[in-house]
Amino acid sequence: MATREVYGSLDSPDTLKVLACLFEHHLDFVFVPIDLDAGEHLKKPFLSMSPFGQVPVLEEGDFHQFESRAIIRSLAHGYGKKLGGQVLVEWDSKKQAIVANWIDVEDHHFEPPALQLLHELGTKVKKGLVPDEKVVGEAEAKLSRVLDIYEARLAKFKFLAGKYTIADLLHLPNLHSLMGISLAKKLIESRPHVNAWCSEILARPAWAQVLAMKEQSQI
Repeated sequence: MATREVYGSLDSPDTLKVLACLFEHHLDFVFVPIDLDAGEHLKKPFLSMSPFGQVPVLEEGDFHQFESRAIIRSLAHGYGKKLGGQVLVEWDSKKQAIVANWIDVEDHHFEPPALQLLHELGTKVKKGLVPDEKVVGEAEAKLSRVLDIYEARLAKFKFLAGKYTIADLLHLPNLHSLMGISLAKKLIESRPHVNAWCSEILARPAWAQVLAMKEQSQI
């Protein structure tokens, strides 16, 4: 059987999403680190697999796939019924359409302001730089509106698509990081249903495996 390899960076939220999905499905893989600071993702060997120079890339034999959400959809559909792991998609087309809706919400509405807050209040602060208060205010407002919608949804359902799916999984890295930022943590904890959902999915064993892998790499 061909070796399954993941090319990525443990500092990349998109890489961590794919790793969480692999762990959820109990799939063996070899992790191949890509040094983003050294620009490895912009050099020819990697660009032949990922033409836009973005991590991660999944390699299975002679098959290469880039774009984290595409990889996760593929893994969930390909292995959800074959192995003993969690089934993270729906097989009914209408139910899967709901999953797809919330995947798009995470992509287009949740992640952009989340990454802005993490950059301004996380990355910049660690580097000793001053956050741009205007950017912080705008990102906070946008994320607050998204979380209000999540709160209404999660008041009716335990998870975004009803059961735990890849739509929830995709939030893991950024939610984990947001909980380490005081302002963002307050946005989450002030919404009881969002807070309960956040606690539930961050406690999943697959995510604990991702964090352990990240911690081990720093030793």
